[in-house]
Amino acid sequence: MSLATDGTEGRTFGAVIVRFKTFRAGAAGAALDVFTIRIAAAVFAYGAQVLMARLMGRTEYGIFASIWVWIAILGHSSTLGFAQGACRFLPADQARADLVHVRGFLIGGAWVSAACACTVACLGLALVWMQGTLLGGPYAGPLLVAALVLPLFTLQDYLEGVARSQNWAVLAIAPPYLLRQCLIMAAMAGAVAAGAPAQAWVAVACTLVATGIALAIQAWLLILRLRAVLPSEPPRYRWRIWLRACLPIAAGDLAHSAFTMIDVVILSMMMPPTAVALYFVATRIQQFVPFVHYAASAATAQRFAAIHASRDAPGLKRFVRIQARLTFAATVTVGLVIVAAGPFLLAMFGPEFGASFPLLAVLVLGNVGASLFGPGEDLLTMIDGERLCAAITLATLAVAAFLCVVLVPSMGAMGAAIAMALATILRGAGMAMAAFLVHGIVTPVLRFPSRAGS
Repeated sequence: MSLATDGTEGRTFGAVIVRFKTFRAGAAGAALDVFTIRIAAAVFAYGAQVLMARLMGRTEYGIFASIWVWIAILGHSSTLGFAQGACRFLPADQARADLVHVRGFLIGGAWVSAACACTVACLGLALVWMQGTLLGGPYAGPLLVAALVLPLFTLQDYLEGVARSQNWAVLAIAPPYLLRQCLIMAAMAGAVAAGAPAQAWVAVACTLVATGIALAIQAWLLILRLRAVLPSEPPRYRWRIWLRACLPIAAGDLAHSAFTMIDVVILSMMMPPTAVALYFVATRIQQFVPFVHYAASAATAQRFAAIHASRDAPGLKRFVRIQARLTFAATVTVGLVIVAAGPFLLAMFGPEFGASFPLLAVLVLGNVGASLFGPGEDLLTMIDGERLCAAITLATLAVAAFLCVVLVPSMGAMGAAIAMALATILRGAGMAMAAFLVHGIVTPVLRFPSRAGS
């Protein structure tokens, strides 16, 4: 009896181990990896923002926040869609053993990203020079250093997309969001300790150093892993096919980056840097909430493309349904935690930042509301709906900008928060409706009447 029991326990334990390994190797395990890294990165980013706000004060910190917003907007969009395109084309080409086009996309995407970022940086500096007054004010130094940061930021965004396409979630996420944040914080603390002024241009210079180091490490590790799985063959290029898909994705990326930052941009144009600092702090804390969607997207978006390529329509619908429900539950949980901890987290920046709590609550509510509508954006981006996705994002960007312009003069930073919460929910609903109309897949957690078999 004891031997039988021991055998049964051994088989049970073995089954648990097998299930755990299956979980770790699947989409859920990848999403957990990404979410864990992004949460850790957000903690370090939060620490870095606290450090900079404490060292620089609200005015200089507001200038740095405005510059960082432009780096993020232009950096994400300067890949011309090849970062997201990697998740679409590379898995499909590898499934067909079309490795020459895989190598062509890897090389071509890197050159396009670097060339576009350098061009955008030069054009930006030319516009600043033509404008005139910016080069004579407090933004001059930060803007000049930011032009050097932009190409490095763009290349790292492209490498993230390549690593995601191979389901290497840790390699995709850890260098830009964990290592870079740690290095920024260490560089800023070291610079000020060495006697550098606690000014915005020093913070941007520290960002330049940190981005360069993180990019070099990520590129080295990624090249080593790619060499292990891809044979050395001469690359072949399909520029027309790639650009036809990637340019609409780029338009969507630009619109999405602008959408996530338009509130800060308009606020910086209409309000003093001190008000921008208060609002930017709230956005840095609420970023924990959309990380849930980001983690789910990083782990599942490329799998949408792979399942669709295998023509398993029922399997794709089941996968979307599971992803939507789990993502919504996790978003609500994280949102409640952030709101509950909000007063403490804001107090870390200084007593004057307590006024940001209502802004934080409104922004969190917007992200939770949007999560009700599921992964419609990922379905459109990965499965022949990139143009519609870009159009919806551009439309909601216009709505967000209009609401900010209308509400900020009378309500200040709260007007920007309300505008972004409403626009975020509207964008989620639009993506869900488009995914249903194009692919017949119901993405919202609260099911809509669907086509037969949906």
